[in-house]
Amino acid sequence: DDNTEVHRVVLPYRAYTLLDLVGSEQALTMLRQSVRYCVKSEQRVNRNAEFDKPRTLLPKVFDQHKLAGKTPGTRVPDDAWVESFSETLFKATPDQAADFAGAALADGIAPDAICEAIVLCANQLVLRDIGRTEREVQPGKPLGSVHGDSIGVHASDSANAWRNMVKFSNARNQFACTILGAFQVVYDRVNRGGDFLNWKARPHVEHLEKITTRDPNKLLAEAEEAIRANDQARAAALVHLCGELRHSPRPVLDLLLKYAISEDGALHAEKYYRTASEEFANTRQPFRWRQLTALARVTASEFGSPAAGCDEAMELLKV
Repeated sequence: DDNTEVHRVVLPYRAYTLLDLVGSEQALTMLRQSVRYCVKSEQRVNRNAEFDKPRTLLPKVFDQHKLAGKTPGTRVPDDAWVESFSETLFKATPDQAADFAGAALADGIAPDAICEAIVLCANQLVLRDIGRTEREVQPGKPLGSVHGDSIGVHASDSANAWRNMVKFSNARNQFACTILGAFQVVYDRVNRGGDFLNWKARPHVEHLEKITTRDPNKLLAEAEEAIRANDQARAAALVHLCGELRHSPRPVLDLLLKYAISEDGALHAEKYYRTASEEFANTRQPFRWRQLTALARVTASEFGSPAAGCDEAMELLKV
């Protein structure tokens, strides 16, 4: 509730999901790391009213929409509502987005449906981003790249965490996660710069027109070629077309997983693969392939910086 910064949000969710894999003791260690991170962040010398905004905004939205003590609604809206609400959030200010989410919750809309719209907003940030500019270039993050701690990747990871924390929270925290998720995705669009309202989501028409095959195996082979050539636009277009033609998603996921493992991705490759693949599984049919289109773009962006230890691990495992 104190702040919506990505690292505060994602680690608690990932720790929870790892319970079955690493056991409660190790998962609790990860949660303690999250608590330590939050405590340390409180000591920032550059803290200001903007940093603390969620602490005042959340109680205000709760009071305005009389959410305290309520039970979350179960009304599941249709696809058109989710798309429209996502677009409304995308064009809003962060404060407006929080208010819109609060109003939808008060109206009985199921939190997960609202969170799905939030996830679609974050996905647009990946699909619309023009990539890093000259002043944003860093080692491992070249001009035009969108992997690593890019606006869209961080926003998508956060939206995914908020959505999933709703699923194992009490009523009060279901409301809080949904409201803060809406606030954060719009804050990310506004606060980190970029003309996202006017930039167009990929794939663009000119990229789709260059694809001549409709064969699933050839589309997949060309997608891999595009990834290895760092051709973000073509990789995104090819995977989008796989969805349009209703080809099986499993070969596409397998291809993208291959590079999520082999590439460093400025320390975000595996995490974003997990985010996009989870949301693909949990998103409605008309929207789900947007996740793999975005993942293909990020995969093409990050290719060429091998993950440390990957070759050694494969050698030890004899694979």
